[in-house]
Amino acid sequence: MTPNLKWKALFILAVILFCIYFLVGYPTFPTSVATIKDNFAHQIKLGLDLQGGTHLILQVQVQEAIAQETDQAVDRLTTAMRAKNITYDEVRRADDTHIVIRNVDANQVGAFRDLYSAQFSNAWDMNPTAGEQNGYTWTLRPSAIAQMQSTTMSQSLETIERRINALGLTEPTIQFHGRNDNEILVQLPGEGDPTAAKKVIAETGQLQLKLVEDPSVYTSEADALQKHGGVLPAGSELVQGRDQNRPGSGAPAGEAWYILSRSAIITGRDLRSATPNRSTNNPGQYQINFTLSPDAARTFGPFTASHIGQQMAIVLEKQVQSAPVINGRIDDTGEITGNFNQDSAQNLALVLRSGALPASIKYLEERTVGPSLGADSIRHGVQASVLSLLVVMIFMLVYYRLSGANAVVALILNLIILLAALAMFGAVLTLPGIAGVILTIGMGVDSNVLVFERIREELRNGKSAASAVQAGFDKAFLTIIDTHVTTVVSAFFLFLFGTGPIKGFAITLTIGLIANVFTAIYVSKTIFQYHLAKMDRQAELSI
Repeated sequence: MTPNLKWKALFILAVILFCIYFLVGYPTFPTSVATIKDNFAHQIKLGLDLQGGTHLILQVQVQEAIAQETDQAVDRLTTAMRAKNITYDEVRRADDTHIVIRNVDANQVGAFRDLYSAQFSNAWDMNPTAGEQNGYTWTLRPSAIAQMQSTTMSQSLETIERRINALGLTEPTIQFHGRNDNEILVQLPGEGDPTAAKKVIAETGQLQLKLVEDPSVYTSEADALQKHGGVLPAGSELVQGRDQNRPGSGAPAGEAWYILSRSAIITGRDLRSATPNRSTNNPGQYQINFTLSPDAARTFGPFTASHIGQQMAIVLEKQVQSAPVINGRIDDTGEITGNFNQDSAQNLALVLRSGALPASIKYLEERTVGPSLGADSIRHGVQASVLSLLVVMIFMLVYYRLSGANAVVALILNLIILLAALAMFGAVLTLPGIAGVILTIGMGVDSNVLVFERIREELRNGKSAASAVQAGFDKAFLTIIDTHVTTVVSAFFLFLFGTGPIKGFAITLTIGLIANVFTAIYVSKTIFQYHLAKMDRQAELSI
């Protein structure tokens, strides 16, 4: 054996040993068959269709985010007009995309238009209100709505992904779904009971700190409206919550309604951290301590200093959790109290840390794939792979004899490298992925057939065995590379535009093709060279 051939053989052996070790010898060194099986199961991660689990399709209520943006625009406009001493009768939200401004002082219309041009013209169109003097209607532009929808969906996807990952679930799939602009696909392999995940996903995490406009706590929505003549104060809203006075009085807790400022002083986006802790005032219960970002603290400090003695409501998921009195200036820390146990406090802290969803979530579809169905898919997929491999091996051995054995060795090594690469990259094996494995076997056979027929052609032209092998591999090389590159490009586009299972097929096929170039050309050629080195130079190849 020449030194060059020896180093080639050692390199191939090293690749084989590394792949086998990574498949069955990691992370625990195998000391028994059971350990080998456990290592293999740990390294090869199965998708939802093979392992079983939960399939969810979520719909993000993007219209809520648009309505919230309109509310914030009303608040900014009101504040700016007061700062410039522009008098008016009313500024209110007409619907999710329209704002009505009534009776602006005729002498200040110019200042009002300047304010619009400077701060709001990039997203809002302004037109005079029909039949009303010095009245204006602002309309949110379609481009601004589209931008909000896109931002809302991106934030929702990122937030849901952070929440699911924080739960420690194995290889979840979270991505946009379908042609609709407001749907998200969530797949949780191995999660047969998705109750905890669904609860964490659905919670919007919309923490808001709002000023209490009316210190009275009302027993119903009708009661609150009746006490105010059927019309709430301007810039306020009714929010349901827990009556903080009833538990202390021993009376049973019931409905409680608060009149709060429509605009929030602080939101969940202003949080820097949130941690669950045991309640210092209520033994056995938990509270969530939070810290604000520096920018939020600069706003919150002066606000609390100017409203000492008033109540501030802590609103979570559109429900008032508590309404403590502001006793002094608060800069960057606070706490959320309520009837929390350890699990609910941890989940709430997780939701707040991962960020608030910009809009609520609705479940459109929920499907659970049982482990037995996944086991059937694995069994049928493995049977198809083994059967195709056996048929190919028999054909190669019958038609090409000893050279066929060379191809069989290359195919087996191809599968070992493919599985090891899937394990190293943390890729998920799905049912379409198994189809990719079967297709890889076919591509591997095709490569070997190209090389063998080229060698036969060279032998018929009278070349020696060594020259025929060299020429056969050289002439087939470009054809093999060409077919593999075009297939990899196709797989790339499948991965780019496909959904979860299709991406699994593309990944498996790409890895298999790259491994096939190594085995069909480098390994197979080395085996031929080793075989020729041990034979008499005048002997005919068994081909």
